[in-house]
Amino acid sequence: MENLDKENKYIKAKERVGKIKKFYGNLLSYVVFISFLAGLNYYTDGWRNPWFLWAAFGWGIGIFFHALKVFDWNPFMGKDWEERKIQEYMNKDSKAYKKTQHWE
Repeated sequence: MENLDKENKYIKAKERVGKIKKFYGNLLSYVVFISFLAGLNYYTDGWRNPWFLWAAFGWGIGIFFHALKVFDWNPFMGKDWEERKIQEYMNKDSKAYKKTQHWE
């Protein structure tokens, strides 16, 4: 049983490392390609019309959301958000119940 638990943890860790590796590959592609577009933009019109920023901004939004997903960062509903809310409502209900029991 313990061996199975270790194997499951290993598989989950390996999947997570694979996702992080893909993210860094995507980030590297972004840096290389946007640098190429910036160089091309400078070569063609010398920064008079920085059109490469449109591509950088659009792809950058995708990179940002990819990072949020890969690193499990969610400022609104994180990993333990649901558990905290359940505890909050349970505490609130128990306080309300205690207030109604003052006639005993």
